[in-house]
Amino acid sequence: MGLRTVVFLCLATVLTHAVLVFLHIAPSNAVSQRYSRQINAWVYPLFEQNWRLFAPDPDSVNRQISARTARTAADGTVQVSEWFDLTAVDKAAVEHSPFPSHTAQNELRRAWTSYLELHGGSDESPSARAVMMQKYLRNIAVARTSDHFGKAAPFIQLRVVTVPVTALRPDGTRTAQSPPKNLETRLLPWWKVTSDGN
Repeated sequence: MGLRTVVFLCLATVLTHAVLVFLHIAPSNAVSQRYSRQINAWVYPLFEQNWRLFAPDPDSVNRQISARTARTAADGTVQVSEWFDLTAVDKAAVEHSPFPSHTAQNELRRAWTSYLELHGGSDESPSARAVMMQKYLRNIAVARTSDHFGKAAPFIQLRVVTVPVTALRPDGTRTAQSPPKNLETRLLPWWKVTSDGN
């Protein structure tokens, strides 16, 4: 009895997933328009479909994403942590593993790219999807800083430093590393950390 129930639930989940993803990528129709909120809630951010696998759009910049936390001490003073380089942790995990995980390679980078696409130069969320991506980015940072600092803090802030990728010489080698030019630093606002991730 229990095995049949598990098999049935697995099949129902797979079928539901396939239908929702199909409705997401299919041309707009009456069903996908009527249930767009439910479809988007299932698809974003984990099952997003795009054509980058077939037509890659490599980044022309390198981004260093760092986070710091803040908490109020018993005496009322605010304690702010040092910046913790989230990108360096991902880079180390990729460089020293023959089979790096998809999470180490893409989770943080794609979360930031999606946040940037939806927010532009502002940190005000103009849509429900933008709010969701802000929470997703925040939750990734909270999980990683909690692992690093040993516990979650009530507030977190991100800093993103963007540097253009250095050009290649005709022989295929990179130009000598000099002090970065066109460096862009974006400091996001302090975000409140909630226990339920919302």
